[in-house]
Amino acid sequence: MRILAIDHGTKRLGIAISDELKIIAQPLEYIPAEPFSNFLVRLRELIEQKEVELILVGLPRNMDGSYGPAASKVQDFVGALTSAVPVPIKTWDERLTSAQANRVLIQGKVRRQKRKEKVDKMAAAILLQSYLDTLES
Repeated sequence: MRILAIDHGTKRLGIAISDELKIIAQPLEYIPAEPFSNFLVRLRELIEQKEVELILVGLPRNMDGSYGPAASKVQDFVGALTSAVPVPIKTWDERLTSAQANRVLIQGKVRRQKRKEKVDKMAAAILLQSYLDTLES
């Protein structure tokens, strides 16, 4: 069984998946956010194909730890997901994951246009890896 992570965005949702031992996260794909029904179809396919037991959704926080408007959108998204998928959903602090993902891609000399395609799924992988690291301790 695996854990699937979602980096929520208004245009794209980045997806990452753990290995079966829940040690390593890897970027998987991004799914367009709209239409939501198409997103759900693809998500359900991934849950079944990858034998997902938990969905981890990044919850944005301000640097002082408070929640802003983006967190409210994610909580609404999680509410909609809860009734639409057959596995538990957990939120996880995603502060700076997109910035980290961009930095990794820049260091890897990924061109700007390609970075746009990869940043969401890379951010999901960073989010998931931070969660997996807490399981080991």
